[in-house]
Amino acid sequence: MTVTLATTATPVTPWWKDAVVYQIYPASFKDSNGDGLGDIPGILSKIDYLKDLGVDIIWVSPMFDSPQVDMGYDISDYEKVFPSYGTVKDMEDLIEACHSRGMKLILDLVINHTSDQHAWFKESRSSKENPKRNWYIWKPPRYDAEGNRLPPTNWRSYFSGGTWEYDEPTGEYYLHLFAKEQPDLNWENEETRKAIYDSAMRFWLEKGVDGFRVDTVNMYSKGVEFLDAPVVDPKSYEQPAWLYYANGPRMHEFLREMNQKVLNNYDAVTVGELPHTPDIKKVLQYVGSGDKQLSMVFQFDIVDIGQGATSKYNFQPWKLPLLKGIVAKWQKFIEGTDGWTTVFCENHDQGRSVSRYASDAPEYRVLSAKMLAMMMTALTGTLFIYQGQEIGMINVPKAWSIEEYKDIESVNFYKATAESTNNDKETLDYVMKSLQILGRDNARIPMQWDSSPFAGFTNRKEGAWMRVHDLYPEINVAKQLNDPESTYSFWKSMIRFRRDFRDVLVHGSFEIFEPDNEETFVFAKKHGNQTAVVCLNFTNAVQRVEMPTDGLSFRVGNYLDSDALEKGLDGTGRVLRPWEGRLYMSRG
Repeated sequence: MTVTLATTATPVTPWWKDAVVYQIYPASFKDSNGDGLGDIPGILSKIDYLKDLGVDIIWVSPMFDSPQVDMGYDISDYEKVFPSYGTVKDMEDLIEACHSRGMKLILDLVINHTSDQHAWFKESRSSKENPKRNWYIWKPPRYDAEGNRLPPTNWRSYFSGGTWEYDEPTGEYYLHLFAKEQPDLNWENEETRKAIYDSAMRFWLEKGVDGFRVDTVNMYSKGVEFLDAPVVDPKSYEQPAWLYYANGPRMHEFLREMNQKVLNNYDAVTVGELPHTPDIKKVLQYVGSGDKQLSMVFQFDIVDIGQGATSKYNFQPWKLPLLKGIVAKWQKFIEGTDGWTTVFCENHDQGRSVSRYASDAPEYRVLSAKMLAMMMTALTGTLFIYQGQEIGMINVPKAWSIEEYKDIESVNFYKATAESTNNDKETLDYVMKSLQILGRDNARIPMQWDSSPFAGFTNRKEGAWMRVHDLYPEINVAKQLNDPESTYSFWKSMIRFRRDFRDVLVHGSFEIFEPDNEETFVFAKKHGNQTAVVCLNFTNAVQRVEMPTDGLSFRVGNYLDSDALEKGLDGTGRVLRPWEGRLYMSRG
């Protein structure tokens, strides 16, 4: 492991450390041509909205050519754009629009797998003798004592069922950690890696993209043994097997090579999706700047809150100390090292943060969205905002049936559960409850721009590609844009506040107080002689907190009258109203 201790020299801060990143899901952001699907020109039409919000980097989720089995994460051609989204020229225009406004643009780098419609896989599948056969992972079947054909291992796919698909013409199985239409690339093959670097990376870097969010960044090295996973779910043949395909033996070697051969030739940023890696030392191996692997990673503890142990969509209740402990862990893990971290609580794969961590009840949803904004903008690391988070979008209504859901992971899980339980109503009701909290479609419903039909996302008379949220007339950009008390305005002001006090908020050390308190979250940030203290109430009831230090003055609150209430107060005691957040800073 290479983890370099900080030195007394003052290094130049990379451009991406102080940045605010805004993630766009192309299908659901803005439809420009009335076909019901978002597109690149739609993104371009909102570029000034994002600039005005305070965004530094736009991250566009997969817009590459794809059959769309997994919403673009099944790529059939890295060098083309999905026709419904636009063209390569549209992407060039978007890159130029960002750069002309002083913004950056990054793309998703999906190189663990391709679509089964990619030309590489079509060749690989054509025969055992094809030169590209070894570009993917093929294995012969095995047989039980009765002669029944079995897959090479008992690994479970993320999208239910097994990870191996039998190919009748060639008599072998190919590996797919996700859908069967997403075969895994064989990173053990040097020729495959070279093709990935050219087609998926250099092609877009040469067009001016500023880096990548790297999908499933720790799954390229599967090892070569392919052992059965331990049985943790006795009701199923397929078992979770991430211990055999995540953080494999050549993973760091592959990332170093990627930097040496490609990324070091560009001032590119990389943020890796790093699931199944809770160990701090292992994470530091990926993000230490001295080793040049990744700029930073998404560590998934915070968005895994509430997921079941054996099945993601088996929601488990949780308490606030769990969230506080996770925040503290990943705030403090870089101290004394040359690593860096990220700040996020939403993305395209997660339920909405207001619904998951706060309250989406009508009387509290604006307050709690602002409180979460205060928490996020006061934490160390590069800040990531997901589309709609800035207006406090919430999860889909409980009344939606499974027929409204589009996500392959959710639909497959529901179908598999129905089949395995003979449509047991109680079990399926619990699955729907879990999907309503954790399901990926919560983040994928169309962006809510205004109160016109279909939330102003599309003018197609039949509507958007998936149902818009029932509450879009109440929660939308147009309603909030010029309202100084809106969630949007609060996010905008907090982004500006974060930038003004970047030394203490973006780069300061972190200290938590009363970590076992189940109602409030109080933490301090310190840098030099600057101190900031954030007090947050995560309940519907009034709570009392003790300020951890004297000599601080009130700076920001999510209630309209917070400033007035602070005047004349002495001592360290404070009473927080439901879902109230207050930020204090040292005077001077």
